[in-house]
Amino acid sequence: MKKTLIFSILLMTIFWSCTSKQEKMETRMRDFISSYEEEAIPLYKESALASWDANITGTAEAWDRNEKASVAYISYYTDKEAFASLKEMKESGKVKDPILARQLDLLFNMYLAGQIDTSLISEQVRMETEISKKFTTFRADVDGKQLTDNEVEDILRHSVNSGELQKAWEGHKMIGPVVADDIIMLVKHRNRIAQELGFGNFHEMSLKLSDQDPDEVTAIFDELDSLTRGSFTRLKGEIDNYYAKRYGIAASDLKPWHYQNRYFQEAPEIYPVNFDKYYEKQDPVKLASDYYSSIGLPVDAILARSDLYEKPGKNQHAFSTDIDRAGDVRTLDNIRPDSYWMNTILHELGHGVYSYYNDMTLPFTLRDAAHAFTTEAVANFFGRLATDPEWMNYMGVIDEKEKEKISEDALNAFRLQQLVFSRWAQVMYRFEKSMYEDPEQDLNQLWWDIVEKYQMVEKPEGRDMPDWATKIHIALYPCYYHNYLLGEMLASQFTAYINTSVTKGETGTDMKSLGEFFKAAVFMPGARYQWNEMIEKATGEKLTAKYYADQVVK
Repeated sequence: MKKTLIFSILLMTIFWSCTSKQEKMETRMRDFISSYEEEAIPLYKESALASWDANITGTAEAWDRNEKASVAYISYYTDKEAFASLKEMKESGKVKDPILARQLDLLFNMYLAGQIDTSLISEQVRMETEISKKFTTFRADVDGKQLTDNEVEDILRHSVNSGELQKAWEGHKMIGPVVADDIIMLVKHRNRIAQELGFGNFHEMSLKLSDQDPDEVTAIFDELDSLTRGSFTRLKGEIDNYYAKRYGIAASDLKPWHYQNRYFQEAPEIYPVNFDKYYEKQDPVKLASDYYSSIGLPVDAILARSDLYEKPGKNQHAFSTDIDRAGDVRTLDNIRPDSYWMNTILHELGHGVYSYYNDMTLPFTLRDAAHAFTTEAVANFFGRLATDPEWMNYMGVIDEKEKEKISEDALNAFRLQQLVFSRWAQVMYRFEKSMYEDPEQDLNQLWWDIVEKYQMVEKPEGRDMPDWATKIHIALYPCYYHNYLLGEMLASQFTAYINTSVTKGETGTDMKSLGEFFKAAVFMPGARYQWNEMIEKATGEKLTAKYYADQVVK
């Protein structure tokens, strides 16, 4: 009896000792978070606002402010004492509370990325800012006319004159020589930072610090390559035959400028359905606004702060930004009444609602997407609707008769778009991976070797230009593009789950259940769960390629 009592007392002592250590460590973590939020949130907000102003105005003053704000925010995470404290708490294993433990993991990686000399960070931001200025202000010179990206795309999509197409394509590619040397220096600089932190190169570091295993991502891309190669090869033959007739040339004479866009990243319009004609008298912003309201996710507050149309000096692309993770969400677009911008505004507002309808009771660090590609998945889910006849009919863009008429061609066009994009994403992922592994190699040749392998588009004879440098993502949104394809996979998984368990495949009935699903299962959890855990909780399965294959591969 006495021995039992002594043993019980010993166990209780050990238990209370462990509990006391846990409580102390968790209290320490709470104190850290409190101090962190007080200091980091204003820096985050100023950086977001400065970037927004620079992208919508393009002025030198705005870019200077953006550079300073970016340096200040990034430099905050170079605090070695703070990192040492996080490391000690993480290695103790005593932070058990799920919300605290998740913040600890995320903050640890954020600070780890900053454990380098602040001068290296300042130099990186300076280099990125200079490149961004050049992209923002560049206009293609075609026969003495300064053309925007939209105008170049118009020519590539609609002209049947090979000479005109070539001039537009080559005019756009002249941004390459303007920025290529700067990008190579930036790549080497990023690698230096990654290596000082113990990583092989910047590509490896980027994936690992975003909670992705590089080998796993490569394996997924290998699987998708195998999955799509046969279907794409067959369709590429159809594409080439279509274009040979369109331009009155032999299929063997087709060049990169014959594929209706600058990178062959979008589906050529080989099926007899012209989605643009349905939107030429529509207002994409109003359609998007009305739709999001119909599913219980109003976007009026987002649109009120957004910058939606073309103007001089403005960034010609599109993005969504969460200024403060407290309701100030905006989107930058260059809207025109066509299917591309209908897709884009739906897509960007998909990012927007993910941010806007988060759980405001969560700590600042967790008021974010579970991962970059999970917000891409939501954006892709909604962007796809622009060319979905069911949705177009639901929104009054087409009537029932027209819906039936174009449904088969629309499905074929969707499959083609996904196949074309998946092959393009292969190019981006594999080029960046190889470039960071060896930035000294012949990048001009590497680019075309990969394009020819995965897109089956031949390099123009004798061409030796830095065409890889014309894609803004390589310079300014590095090691991210694979997330777009992972996002497409998850968008298909969302679609399958919603059709079977939420809306039951009915577009016109109680669409608020769709918005409620996203809000409750995807948006509100924020970053409190690791991305695959969130996906499993939302859809009943971890991320899988099978639903993407079901939708895309015949």
